[in-house]
Amino acid sequence: MNISKLFTAAGVAVIMLAAVSCTEKKFNINGSIAQANDSVLYLENIGIDGITAVDSLKLGENGDFSFSHTAPEAPEFYRLRISDQIINISIDSTETVTVKADYPTMAQQYTVEGSEESNVIKELSAKQMQLREALLKIEENAALSYQVAGDSIMKVIEAYKDDIKNNYIFKNPNKASSYFALFQTIGSYLIFNPRENEADIKAFAAVATSWDVYYPEAVRGKNLHNIAIEGMKNIRLMQNKQAASSIDLSQIEATNIINVSLLDNKGNLRNLTDLKGKVVMLDFHIYGGEASTKRIMLLRELYSKYNSQGFEIYQVGLNDDEHFWKTQTEALPWICVHDKQGANSVTLRQYNVQSIPTFFIIDKTNTLHKRDLQIEDIDAEIKSLL
Repeated sequence: MNISKLFTAAGVAVIMLAAVSCTEKKFNINGSIAQANDSVLYLENIGIDGITAVDSLKLGENGDFSFSHTAPEAPEFYRLRISDQIINISIDSTETVTVKADYPTMAQQYTVEGSEESNVIKELSAKQMQLREALLKIEENAALSYQVAGDSIMKVIEAYKDDIKNNYIFKNPNKASSYFALFQTIGSYLIFNPRENEADIKAFAAVATSWDVYYPEAVRGKNLHNIAIEGMKNIRLMQNKQAASSIDLSQIEATNIINVSLLDNKGNLRNLTDLKGKVVMLDFHIYGGEASTKRIMLLRELYSKYNSQGFEIYQVGLNDDEHFWKTQTEALPWICVHDKQGANSVTLRQYNVQSIPTFFIIDKTNTLHKRDLQIEDIDAEIKSLL
């Protein structure tokens, strides 16, 4: 069965790209940094394992510079640095980015053209600086007791994290800026704690899941996944210790997807992660919408073919009218849950759902396999995983 026939009437446009070897693909960063005559400007890669120098040059009177380097296969992070003044740059592929600034205020006052994500990172860096200033004011306020100051600091940090999660990370988890946001620091400490804070782990998992889809071979995405899984293990271990039970860390099972936990049409709480061991279609649907009936019929066909072999459908209804949703799903054989948040659902943001209906295929290990746009033959895809 062809996926274009199954879920859309529109044809799939195929764009043929000219074959270019990896060695010929370059990105360029150029521009000017005024008032920095004779200063050495460094281009550095902010890698997972640390910062590595890529190139450098001594600036002349006009401050002009130009760097060219091998283009990455997935979003990567670089920075321009003079002494302790730093400008962060996101590079997706072969773009040309133009940066203009004045020294020695280049870290706070600069412009970027040719990279939307670099401008978002600029916003995040400014917010981070404002956070540091706010925390410093609290620390220097002699009128506050140690306890009050500590409580105030925690409230400011939590408010900051809520802002970043809701307006950046969950809104666009596949973006380089969301990855960048996860690793912001106060001093040497990560603002988001992926080791012990359950809410922060969800932010890491959201970006990891999205990068699995868009950049399946990216080392950064795999690293995020490992961080999120280890964080889940730590949380479960702490929860078990609090319950006065001893458990071996190696026995704790962690999932490779963001859990969806909603009530089904019979009032039972259904967790997506409970379906480990099955091949699962996570489907987002609005009943009564355009072509809804035809889509449900096609899902019935898939379910009838493969359910006995270990295939399950976990369908999230996003209708505003819950009663209507119940009447539409009462005769369906698969798992039907309802998200009362509808189009404003946090789950939609976490899975980077841009249009409805849409679906994801999850393998037997609870790992996100592919989303609909990556699948040409749904039957062949399901069979390969059963």
